[in-house]
Amino acid sequence: MLRFRFVRTLGFVTVLAITMSACGSGDQETLTVYSGRSENLVAPLLEMFTEETGIEVAVRYNSSSDLALLVELEGDLSPADVFISQSPGALGFLDQLGVLDQLEPDVLASVAPEHRGDDGRWVGLSGRVRVLVYNKDLVSVEDLPTSLFDLTDPAFTGQVAVAPANGSFQDFVTALRFRAGEEATAEWLVAMAANGAPTYANNSAIVQAVGLGAVPMGLVNHYYNHRAVAEDPNVASVNHYFDEGDVGSVIIVTGAAVLNASEHSEAANQLVAFLLSPAAQEFFAQETFEYPLVPGVDTAGGVPALSQVSSTSYDISSLEGGLERTLEMIHLSGLSG
Repeated sequence: MLRFRFVRTLGFVTVLAITMSACGSGDQETLTVYSGRSENLVAPLLEMFTEETGIEVAVRYNSSSDLALLVELEGDLSPADVFISQSPGALGFLDQLGVLDQLEPDVLASVAPEHRGDDGRWVGLSGRVRVLVYNKDLVSVEDLPTSLFDLTDPAFTGQVAVAPANGSFQDFVTALRFRAGEEATAEWLVAMAANGAPTYANNSAIVQAVGLGAVPMGLVNHYYNHRAVAEDPNVASVNHYFDEGDVGSVIIVTGAAVLNASEHSEAANQLVAFLLSPAAQEFFAQETFEYPLVPGVDTAGGVPALSQVSSTSYDISSLEGGLERTLEMIHLSGLSG
């Protein structure tokens, strides 16, 4: 016979039919994944997982925040087994809702404590370091700032692009709130807006604009410029890391979690474990130029090891929740995107 599972999406309903054998030998498991990471990145990994395990995967792609809100709307009826997030903010939101399951100890032990939820309900998959990308033909190395807070100086008026509507910028601002405090963060945002910071839709648009000379500098995740260099070694854009300990070069992780309403928790944990396997971690490193979080996996050529850059970590639990306040602060600052 057939058992039907309804997968709610934004604007339509998809029905997945899972065939059961007439003799009742058991279901062929199909995991439902909500992915805040793009299909061109996640699909190859999920295909690798299916080839290795025989477990089929159905995926709903959207922004991490929209999918998190969808899970909240669906409640206990959510079909999602695994949630893959572009940012820790969405995972923290779901954790606060109480909809995430405890991950298996060996899964959590794969990464350092600062790259997973304190309560063991989500785990980081890859890392991105915030950097200032600049056009080497327009900006001298001697003129580069040593701190994020230097960017509000009049010398940088209209020079530094941001992407206020982008999830990674919002996670960065949330990290800034907990590292520098609410008042200092609000002042920085207002000062950036007053300084005429050009706004773009996302990191890719900023890197492209910097490479073309449309804007001298921009705040982005490190790997976007490595992609640009891989496509065109002659591109004029270069990554600049702020001084050691400066929040401008904070590490922001992607992550994954298992929903506690999942009917396939064992297979769901198996998928999360796979995403932390050497093969998957090498994929993140080599295909996306992100930082693998599992020890022993090298970064891609041209990407400096975390130990060689001036990156700083933060209390990952501090990013759990607080996204609404971050969005409010960005809006009130006058930055728009």
